[in-house]
Amino acid sequence: MIKDIIGRNAEAAAGQKEIKVLREYFPQCFNADGEFDIEAFKAALPEGTTLTDETSGFNWLGKNYARMLTNMDTTTLIRPDEEHNAKPENRDSKNIYISGDNLDALQHLVKSYGGKVKVIYIDPPYNTGSDGFVYNDRFNFTADELAKRLDVSRERAERILSMTRRGSASHAAWLTFMLPRLSFARNLLTDDGVIFISIDDNEQANLKKLCDEVFGEECFVAQFIWEKRKTRENRSSISIRHDYVLCYVKDIELLEDSLGLEIMTKAALSRYKNPDNDPKGPWTSVPAIAQAGHGTKSQFYTFVAPNGKSYNLPSGSCWRMTLEKMNEAVAQNKIWFGSDGNGVPRIKKYLSEGKQGLTPESIISSEKGGTNDSAKREIVELFNGKAVFETPKPVELIRHILSMTLGENATVLDFFGGSSTTAHAVMQKNAEDGDNRKFILVQLPEECKPDSEAAKAGYKTIDEVGMERIKRAAKKIKEANPLFAGDLGFKHFVLEEPKENALLQMEKFDPITTISSLTVDDFGLEAVLRTWLVADGYGFTEDAEEVMLGRYKAYWKGNHLYMINPDKDFDANSIAALMDKYNGEPFSPQNIVIFGYSFSFTHCEELQKNLRTLKEGNKTLTVNIDVRY
Repeated sequence: MIKDIIGRNAEAAAGQKEIKVLREYFPQCFNADGEFDIEAFKAALPEGTTLTDETSGFNWLGKNYARMLTNMDTTTLIRPDEEHNAKPENRDSKNIYISGDNLDALQHLVKSYGGKVKVIYIDPPYNTGSDGFVYNDRFNFTADELAKRLDVSRERAERILSMTRRGSASHAAWLTFMLPRLSFARNLLTDDGVIFISIDDNEQANLKKLCDEVFGEECFVAQFIWEKRKTRENRSSISIRHDYVLCYVKDIELLEDSLGLEIMTKAALSRYKNPDNDPKGPWTSVPAIAQAGHGTKSQFYTFVAPNGKSYNLPSGSCWRMTLEKMNEAVAQNKIWFGSDGNGVPRIKKYLSEGKQGLTPESIISSEKGGTNDSAKREIVELFNGKAVFETPKPVELIRHILSMTLGENATVLDFFGGSSTTAHAVMQKNAEDGDNRKFILVQLPEECKPDSEAAKAGYKTIDEVGMERIKRAAKKIKEANPLFAGDLGFKHFVLEEPKENALLQMEKFDPITTISSLTVDDFGLEAVLRTWLVADGYGFTEDAEEVMLGRYKAYWKGNHLYMINPDKDFDANSIAALMDKYNGEPFSPQNIVIFGYSFSFTHCEELQKNLRTLKEGNKTLTVNIDVRY
């Protein structure tokens, strides 16, 4: 558990995950001393693979430090909000809200949801200088220790530590903050998963380079331009009316499974009519000419319509089709000459051809994606006239993004939860199209500014306001869609570090020589159980079944039997009951997980002895004892 993680974190270094992958897939490239042989690696690659040393690279102060953080694990516990989670609307919900640092949350999530998240949308700090971003972390490395871990000079280590501790808002600090979070985000995506990231000009260029490195330059899809404001601002030299939304996929070869056609709006559908009663149904028309640079020699000609009227090309243009294809289209009634037959020829585009959708555009207009003003109005309306969030994103923007992504049961993650727009949009979209998307939101429980509308309204932390927004939005959606039976609840969990005295006792504890004064009460039984369930791949919303072993209560889920309670109720009768379960009932957890502080060394040895006897009688039985501290 935490003691084990602290030990592993002490050995963490940049590049460990990459080396692990290389060892798994290219074991022949490591010699007897564990050194990586680059020439052997080149020889192992497919014939024709191009290798180059002319890459530009993207480096900054703190990059290796950030890479090291991706190889560390969180020491936080996951405490369920039992009162909230037990309410009828939340009891069976698969939606998740996590209060805590998003790096800790991502480190937990990747254990259960790695490769399972279809859509990620995040709105990280823009680092404008006025948005409150500063980089601080809780790690207490010395300069000498960090220099050794990162293989850098002591001077450089001191510069890195200065940046991570003084509250820097430099570009380097922002990149150091973002790299590990994006690395874990990539690990969470399904193979056909897609990520959207809102940003402005302050860090747009750096974010693009960072994403090229994390996701791969070939996995870049688009940099959408979102019209965030309709009106001109005269307070500055340039009126900035847009932000960006960067889009990357996990695997570019699966792009067609990641993004689909944008669903047609009512306005778009209204353009399809059938004035000539075409048997193919409603259609709209598109120009029959294109830019000359796109054409071949066969696309430059004078076209003569069936009524004898000639049409010459405008300067710099060509026909979209050859003359032969154009005449075929006329014969098939696919060319429109206007209601009087004398108009410039245009090509019919039928509603019935292909999916009823539109190719997404790189510009997200305010009509499609809402604006900053509409986002504020949404908040004010939900919170009875109070603007409890200063810079929310509009529901329309996230709904538009969701309309481009495929996957009716998609899991949607937002680890900068903020105003909970993503949760609102997911519920709203489900109510509209009947899909069953699930959301996971993460928000640091930052204190609301004393002079903010949220604080004046009685809210203490940002996550508290975010959860309230979800509840109010769910109520509004249900009122507007009374027949909707989808998931409008969420389960809430809080990430907590162990108390300082508990950490000190863990560091000194030796399972053989030390009698522990730590108990499960120092951590909380439900927190330990939920943390283990997530670590073992069962997620935040799946519960374990209580199992009675004599007087002792254990918890069973899948391949794991969890024994957390103190051993005062665990005796010879408990061991006998456990052996009987393995011999009789459909009961076969392969891992017995023991909370080491609750069990004496003697009890663990006795359990091991009985399991050996059990295995001797059943050679196919595989049971491991995993003692966690």
